[in-house]
Amino acid sequence: MDGLTHDVGSVGGLRRIKSAISVARAVMKYSKHTLLVGDSATQFAKEMGFMEEDLHTNRSLKIWNDWKKTECQPNFRKNVNPNPSKSCGPYKPEKNRLKNSDNDNITGHDTIGMLAIDSHGNIAGGTSTNGLNHKIPGRVGDSPIAGAGFYADNTVGGAAATGDGDVMMRFLPSYQSVEYMRQGVSPTKAAQMSISRIVKYYPTFNGAVISLNIRGEYGAACHGMKRFPFSVRGKTMPKVEVKYVDCVDKIPGIEDILG
Repeated sequence: MDGLTHDVGSVGGLRRIKSAISVARAVMKYSKHTLLVGDSATQFAKEMGFMEEDLHTNRSLKIWNDWKKTECQPNFRKNVNPNPSKSCGPYKPEKNRLKNSDNDNITGHDTIGMLAIDSHGNIAGGTSTNGLNHKIPGRVGDSPIAGAGFYADNTVGGAAATGDGDVMMRFLPSYQSVEYMRQGVSPTKAAQMSISRIVKYYPTFNGAVISLNIRGEYGAACHGMKRFPFSVRGKTMPKVEVKYVDCVDKIPGIEDILG
């Protein structure tokens, strides 16, 4: 996302193309669209000169085979027959016994979020991920969604998120962090406040938000893990520095954060 123009380029469900973030940039640069998904996104990438290739590895094939041998556990089905905790399907809707998701902390994603300010004060943000292991085919998480996985505004700053994307995208935490900073809140408090909105409804979720304002001040907040590492590089830093923020089981409410 370009914080100056608010142009956005995103792809989801991209198959057989290695550099998803570069394809997303091509969507922003060579189309008037915001988001392309699935095989059509792959076709667009090929038209833009990206190489289609088999991305399977021996490790990924072993993970898939082991998953099949354990009755496809974990998976993300609910309210279906046969019981998704004991079977690989095929599934049909269970109409007589509906329940809400328990939102267990199933991990297995590898999101990378980046925020940058150039020498002219322009800010940009982006994310890239392989997505959640064993997800239902067709699932798109928060990473390619502007406002959820990332957001940038030259007049304020930017933010990026990682974690349980299915939950986080319901709250647009990156957009929310930028809006809190617009109100004069520090990057750290903005990230905490965005996380606290999620914890109120999903107390067992895991995730983190990083925030950066136009003055180069940064902060982060996290929940559902011990601590969250993030890397920082500024014009006065000779090299990248890894920072850590301690996560807490209970994020304070917005009123507590504001003091």
